[in-house]
Amino acid sequence: MSISVIVVPSVTKLPPETAGAVLIGGSHGAVYAAYLSTKAGARAAIHHDAGIGLDAAGVSGLAWADKHGMAMAAVAASSARIGDGADMLRRGVISRANVLAAACGVEAGQSVAEAAERLKAAPWPHREPERLAEGRAISGRIVCVDSISLADARDADLVVASGSHGGVPAGETAVAFKPALALFNDAGFGIEQAGVAGLAILDEAGVAGATVGALSARIGDGRSTLMDGVLSKVNEAAYRLGARVGTSALALALAVTDKAR
Repeated sequence: MSISVIVVPSVTKLPPETAGAVLIGGSHGAVYAAYLSTKAGARAAIHHDAGIGLDAAGVSGLAWADKHGMAMAAVAASSARIGDGADMLRRGVISRANVLAAACGVEAGQSVAEAAERLKAAPWPHREPERLAEGRAISGRIVCVDSISLADARDADLVVASGSHGGVPAGETAVAFKPALALFNDAGFGIEQAGVAGLAILDEAGVAGATVGALSARIGDGRSTLMDGVLSKVNEAAYRLGARVGTSALALALAVTDKAR
């Protein structure tokens, strides 16, 4: 039986052919992203390690995937762009592997291309994961979402604190509904500063955007972005609202909502 390799920029919208395939997804390796890959029926998954970050949140999905029977590995942020599965396949280097992936011969320092081939031997099918509670909460004019894919037109003109990385896919998603301010995790910036590349996309649309440091807040956790995050990069639109590197994401969010009253 031929086993395919599916390459995508983000695991938030996966095609039907993901089932039974080895998935290389540009998303971070936190729990919610691992859940999406497992839910889509991937045989095994390779995500981005997002700079590892606070509490090793960038690879927290690997242990979760082990518990749910899916082999999973992560790609070093210094080796390939987050939000770009094709770049991960082309030049990515494995930084972490879970127990099931290691059993297939995947290890740190290996190329993504080699790891993907080895993961074709991963056990499959695995059991359907229990549904994760939607990582979305709203208080006044501030919305916290664990993934920017959980935000939409109802959040226009609100402050959206997202657990997503600040790369290109996230910027493209946020532009579509135009929040008053979008906050992301910088995923350790990574090679070519891919973890913050979405901020320029937001700027072009006149949308304020900023990232918090991966070591200050847990990636994949919108509430942590808001409550714990320290700003690491701001776009011009956010700067005009008073955003400054090194200051609190919460303070900025409150200031923006105060101006909207």
